[in-house]
Amino acid sequence: MIRRDFVKKSLAVAGVAGINIPAQVAGDDNPLPAKNKFNLKYAPHFGMFENLAGKDLFDQLKVMSELGFTAIEDNGMMGRTPEIQTKIGETLAKYGMTMGVFVIDGGDNWKISLTTGKQEFKDTFLKTCRTAVEVAKRCNAKWMTVVPGFFERHIPIGIQTGNVIDALRQGSEILAPHGLTMVLEPLSDTPELFLRNSDQTYMICRAVNSPACKILFDMYHMQRNEGDVITNLDRTWSEIGYLQIGDNPGRKEPTSGEMNYKNIFKHIHEKGWQGILGMEHGNAKPGKEGEIALFNAYVETDSFLPKPAAATSGKTKGKK
Repeated sequence: MIRRDFVKKSLAVAGVAGINIPAQVAGDDNPLPAKNKFNLKYAPHFGMFENLAGKDLFDQLKVMSELGFTAIEDNGMMGRTPEIQTKIGETLAKYGMTMGVFVIDGGDNWKISLTTGKQEFKDTFLKTCRTAVEVAKRCNAKWMTVVPGFFERHIPIGIQTGNVIDALRQGSEILAPHGLTMVLEPLSDTPELFLRNSDQTYMICRAVNSPACKILFDMYHMQRNEGDVITNLDRTWSEIGYLQIGDNPGRKEPTSGEMNYKNIFKHIHEKGWQGILGMEHGNAKPGKEGEIALFNAYVETDSFLPKPAAATSGKTKGKK
């Protein structure tokens, strides 16, 4: 897409919606003022701003950077060619952006169930971990999502848990020497999955006892499975390696559902979080207008820091 056309169309949409987009996307002749400054490191994914940027991955990265985002995530990174993986890494470095998670994917990730203890599943998992090391080097990634697989009804839960711990310890031995971390994601997609809750994931990470095995706390899934998001963040904080976002119901951007993300983000910021918050959700509205609305939702929910007191003329308010 020609940048000038992108800008004109974007501004037109913004004008209709009665909202603003950052000055830095105002055109090639603009001297580009300071980028929008978020308090936290939110990470969009490819496709989230493709109506504004076009379908080219690298145009999308440019627009994400221009909007002020300092990270991305890409679940499907392992399925991209080595050339594209490398170019993504180089482009992120150019824009000063951080690569977030991609999925350690050995085919259908959920069906390779580590709960069974079967050697064939463990071998596939460990082989994929080794491949993930090479992918991470190309795109400068540090975190990889892992889902242990399905719950096995004919195996006692304690044995399943032990099987998962054994496999994850071996995976950690592959990743740790490279400074990489698998992040275990409890999910709400189906009750057939083994990993469902934050306390269960916390227990497994403590048992694996490696910096290469931590929790991916996806707040959308945890709201659905257990609620009490802020309290459970606090309870499992020492083992959390990565955070993801999605409002409920619908799994769209903050302000689209019931979750008070302004308070959640404020709490995370006050705890000193320096990591990524992956925008693991869809857009509540379609098209360019929906993408601008999504951006503005993050501006709104991120604006939790107290505003400076208005200057006075030396008088104390309320006194004569």
